Amino acid sequence: MALASALLQVMTDAVRKTARPMMRDFGEVSQLQVSRKGPGDFVTAADLKAEETLFELLTKARPGYGFLGEERGLVEGTDKSHTWIVDPIDGTTNFMHAMPHFAITVGLERRAPDGSSEIVAGVTYNPVMNELFWAEKGKGCYLNDQRIRVSGRKDLADSLVATGLPFIGKTGHAQAIKDIHAVGQRVAGIRRLGSAALDFAWVAAGRYDAFYERNLKPWDVAAGILFVTEAGGTVTTIEQDGDPKTGATILATNAELHPALRKVLQAS
Repeated sequence: MALASALLQVMTDAVRKTARPMMRDFGEVSQLQVSRKGPGDFVTAADLKAEETLFELLTKARPGYGFLGEERGLVEGTDKSHTWIVDPIDGTTNFMHAMPHFAITVGLERRAPDGSSEIVAGVTYNPVMNELFWAEKGKGCYLNDQRIRVSGRKDLADSLVATGLPFIGKTGHAQAIKDIHAVGQRVAGIRRLGSAALDFAWVAAGRYDAFYERNLKPWDVAAGILFVTEAGGTVTTIEQDGDPKTGATILATNAELHPALRKVLQAS
């Protein structure tokens, strides 16, 4: 892999190994054992198995690092300055419906002595498409072995924008409709494909010109924040002040489109 460090190799090996049994499950999706984690929020046997595999592989490679996963929550490590942030299947509902748009995503957060933190490495892997997005701070963003960059579009009217929508049991439905109404009048199109991790990656690759979503979690955004910034883009909260790593509100785009789209969303 071009420019990939030993750290990135650990991460890419982990997601590829995790993907192998996941793809067998995907091929037999109608036979999956499913339990309900909440209204409309399914967790599959594959999801749990994938997080366990990632936990074992990453912990073995870097024994002291902490681990924050969607399913198991935070497991603190002896190394308080590093935490893996993991979503074993981002796009679980797509996976459950045999839609080939989901990903394994891993970000590495590094915390400084003053309490500040940054994402220093990330990988997001769509095993169906065999597309591996990866980045390390200061070294650019890549799709497989090819460097990628955000789009250069400057006008909202020409832009394709991705978003997410809350499902049953989640809050924010009314606000999501307001956002779509406000943004939809100003852009070429809006897409909602159901994987925030891939939405970020596609912005980094220039497939989308922008992505926004409210009420995300750290494991949805960790790797993606690094992808977009390393691909030359901008990631902020929708509000004027805030830390995008929390996932509370996200706006990812290129520098030219960012002010105009942020203004639209703040007013909606």
